[in-house]
Amino acid sequence: MADRLRLMAVHAHPDDESSKGAATMAKYVAAGRDVLVVSCTGGERGDVLNPRLKDDPHIARDLPRVRREEMQRAQEILGVQHTWLGFVDSGLPEGDPLPPLPDGCFGLEPLDVTTEALVREIRRFRPHVMTTYDEIGGYPHPDHIMCHRVSMAAFDAAGDPAAYPHAGEPWQPLKIYYHQTFTKDRIVAFHEALTALGEESPYAEWLENWGDRPARTITTRVPCADYFDQRDQALLAHATQVDPDGPWFKVPRDLQAKAWPTEDYEAALSYVPIEPVEDDLFAGVTEVVAADALATRRDLEIAYDGRKGATV
Repeated sequence: MADRLRLMAVHAHPDDESSKGAATMAKYVAAGRDVLVVSCTGGERGDVLNPRLKDDPHIARDLPRVRREEMQRAQEILGVQHTWLGFVDSGLPEGDPLPPLPDGCFGLEPLDVTTEALVREIRRFRPHVMTTYDEIGGYPHPDHIMCHRVSMAAFDAAGDPAAYPHAGEPWQPLKIYYHQTFTKDRIVAFHEALTALGEESPYAEWLENWGDRPARTITTRVPCADYFDQRDQALLAHATQVDPDGPWFKVPRDLQAKAWPTEDYEAALSYVPIEPVEDDLFAGVTEVVAADALATRRDLEIAYDGRKGATV
């Protein structure tokens, strides 16, 4: 394990890993990298979004167990390792005003509790690169926002010997990225590709209601079209969460490969320089690992003049 490059993808719920970065992960697994998906919650409060399964008595009887089984199938399809962080889904509050989050849920856990749990996983797995969500969670689900907060806090703490000293030997990841899968440019590309063929686009209303969301900075585009089929099969494994006739699957894979053959990321913090246009989450990491397996935050601050984040 010490000689292999390692990626940790931190997600809020089972199925998030298959809709955000799955083709990237499959590509890295095929290249001999170690990939670990961390699911912060079990998705216990998720709705059944597949209309074919709405009235399935087996699912109604034990949705948490079904979602664990779905996650195991997706894990096998992608070839990744997986762990449950062990917190409870907050659900997506609806209404005006919004109701309070339920007691004991992930979104209400103290940050030091959730951070320590993830620090333990970082120090156990020793990733060189991490992925997570941006500060609005990709979209404002309370578990996605907490996933962002705990990921950033754990990235910062894992290499600090003074932080959570009982949570394992310090290990400092070199980079952390935000998923930027659902950008307007990507949706526009799919919309235009479909309409150019005379096909009905499921994205017209979505684009009309896009609003004034600020554009994000894409630093890294990973070519991974060869793994789109694997990505889709993993997503379909989460059968309760995905309508197989829904917009996820309206764009044929060969058209996707032409219109947008990458999965995209925004570098958040890095101990190594971020090139102007990257095509690899491990860019710059291989050289550092080959030179010296730096493990602690202090090691890296000395080696890189304390410039964490300055290159992003």
